[in-house]
Amino acid sequence: MSAERKISGSQHRERPVVLKPRPGAERRWFERTNAWIFDLDNTLYPAECNLFAQVDHRMGEFIAHYLGVPYVHARHLQKSYYRQFGTTLAGLMAVHKLDPAEFLAYVHDIDLSVVPDAPELRAEIAKLPGRRLIFTNGSHRHAERVAEKLGVLDLFEDICDIAACEFVPKPEAEAFQRMIKRHDVKAQEAAMFEDMPMNLSAPHELGMTTVLVHSSYVDHPVQEKMKAWAELPDHIHHMTLDLTGFLSTGRHADDRGHQSG
Repeated sequence: MSAERKISGSQHRERPVVLKPRPGAERRWFERTNAWIFDLDNTLYPAECNLFAQVDHRMGEFIAHYLGVPYVHARHLQKSYYRQFGTTLAGLMAVHKLDPAEFLAYVHDIDLSVVPDAPELRAEIAKLPGRRLIFTNGSHRHAERVAEKLGVLDLFEDICDIAACEFVPKPEAEAFQRMIKRHDVKAQEAAMFEDMPMNLSAPHELGMTTVLVHSSYVDHPVQEKMKAWAELPDHIHHMTLDLTGFLSTGRHADDRGHQSG
């Protein structure tokens, strides 16, 4: 995968770098891992296919229609709720008492033709020892459709979606606690793969090994701040620009600090 990434919406290019933990930071690896937990959007599939841009646009459309406001105002509300509540849906539920089923059905009615078949990713996920789960703030059906399009759905034991967590979203610690309880996961024997850095804080605190999968899709202030990072924050143990490559080589790294980009 090219190191040069196009930032969605900003129309400029930058060269991302694989950052390392600060000297002296706690290192966690995968020798005990028997539960492999993956976020969906911009993690299991490459952000460059711009699939989530479709979801993002349809969120704005839904809010404009639901609240009877111009699209520009709806987009402002959408991003404000996202930053304040963790997800746009959580904000709509809290402020406007929205029925989440209608929202999820609308925003995930998207064209999946842009999602590539991923035989190399499939091969690496199939090699992972133990259990494999998808953990998403989206809907079960959305995750199911995308994973099927990638060609990896049958490799996963289950999908833990926003409804399964009773609409408590990541990055809330309660969302991870609900997922762990629902699927009987031992945090100290689990690894979490995510494109959003704030979504790795709670799993780190619970004892998981955390992996940040770089995403070129930028729509949160934290992602802008990441550009100034010189090293990984302590709650992120590994970073990669290429999930397939990391599963192939990076997860076999040892405490001498080898890791895959």
